[in-house]
Amino acid sequence: MRVVILFGTEMGTAERTAEAVADELAKSHDVAIYDMSDFDTDDLDTRDFHVLVCSTYGSGDLPTGAEPFFEQLDDRLPDLTGLRFAVFGLGDSVYDETFNRGGEICAEKFAARGAEQVGEHARHDASSPVRPQDQALEWVRSLPVGTLANA
Repeated sequence: MRVVILFGTEMGTAERTAEAVADELAKSHDVAIYDMSDFDTDDLDTRDFHVLVCSTYGSGDLPTGAEPFFEQLDDRLPDLTGLRFAVFGLGDSVYDETFNRGGEICAEKFAARGAEQVGEHARHDASSPVRPQDQALEWVRSLPVGTLANA
């Protein structure tokens, strides 16, 4: 079963985190990793399990590179019924009201198209001493393996 990891990043942290997730999942799954800016929504396949790793930028916005992907999703309105996904968001709790909003936007937009979110919606806090890659490894190991296998 293939796992497609899509990352949206502004400063590279989400990319490094996505790479750590990919390395872990590659131990037991066929994994492909893409920057959201290089991925076409027509390539979303309900047979794949998708992992979205996305930072928050500015005032609770998507990273610049992720915006075209989600604009395309909004324009094309694909039916994502049957697609299963998990989200690892990155943010900073200093920005109280918009903390981790990038990951939340990803989840909302996928769910609005019929996709099903599985596992815990992870929210890394840049103000914590925990490295995002370390939290992501713990998180990805907690994803229900059966859920991935059935995707």
